[in-house]
Amino acid sequence: IFFHSFNLFKLFFPTDTMSEAESVARRSARRKLFVACAVSLVFMTGEVIGGYAAHSLAIMTDAAHLLTDFGSIVISLFSLWISSRPQTHTMTFGWHRAEILGMLLSVVSIWAVTAVLVISAIQRITDGDYDIDSQIMLITSGCAVGVNVLMVLILHQSGASHGHSHSFPTSRRQRDKQRQGHGHHHHGNASVKAAFIHVVGDLVQSVGVLLAATIIHFRPEYKVADPICTFLFSVLVLGTTLPVTKDVFRILMEGTPQGFDFGAVRELLLSVRGVVAVHSLHMWSLNMSHSLLSVHVAAEEEADAQIVLMKATKLVRSEFGFSSITIQVER
Repeated sequence: IFFHSFNLFKLFFPTDTMSEAESVARRSARRKLFVACAVSLVFMTGEVIGGYAAHSLAIMTDAAHLLTDFGSIVISLFSLWISSRPQTHTMTFGWHRAEILGMLLSVVSIWAVTAVLVISAIQRITDGDYDIDSQIMLITSGCAVGVNVLMVLILHQSGASHGHSHSFPTSRRQRDKQRQGHGHHHHGNASVKAAFIHVVGDLVQSVGVLLAATIIHFRPEYKVADPICTFLFSVLVLGTTLPVTKDVFRILMEGTPQGFDFGAVRELLLSVRGVVAVHSLHMWSLNMSHSLLSVHVAAEEEADAQIVLMKATKLVRSEFGFSSITIQVER
């Protein structure tokens, strides 16, 4: 049995060129997150004060969402820092998975806050004993829209603007096209993406609060629009976080990386001259940008195992771009 592992050290232990590119991407992501974090903290305080003064549950909901944004950005910054630490004898794959755990914690936190606010909205509708200062609500919600637009501009990037389809390229052509458009900016995109999704959801929510404030200001008898906004925003929160949850679940369960076809990888290996069978094929991801492969291939008796190994590794690496490839050739 011949055993060989092709670790692409330019990803786990970058070369000078890759290291510099990755460093630039990380600094850019970190700078965006720091600025967004500061903006969130300052305006969150103002929105809590405005919501309390206006007796508006919708604004308090928006403030709570902004609190979650702040928390998610802090988590993202921590994830960026810890995922950049080198591998150790204990953490042999490094700390890349910390980024995914940060995304999971961010999603769970916003679900918890949303659940509390939905319960409050139900109680408000049931009791009906509440008053709203529409003028304060209108001013606060208007400022909220402006601040969230600013945060969207801060966090906006090509990787985040792709929404939830941050999949891996499945062919050389796709990968080359992606490299031309993105360079080496995958590292850190997952963290900025999570924060970006939170902020986009909060922007839409702020627009809804502004609309509700306008209605209540001119038609006070429709004050029920305030708690109704909370229900609508809860659906929005669920819709924006489910795709992220799906990505996180796939990675934590060691599922086949998004964008990879199990059958296509198997057929590609079988197309190598001298390979007669493929088994124990495993593909998984460390995070949104590092995918790995492990497989056993059976070669013909007369085939040169080393040549089969080199050809199979080169072919799979060029077509799918795995970060680490381990192929065991058997007779």
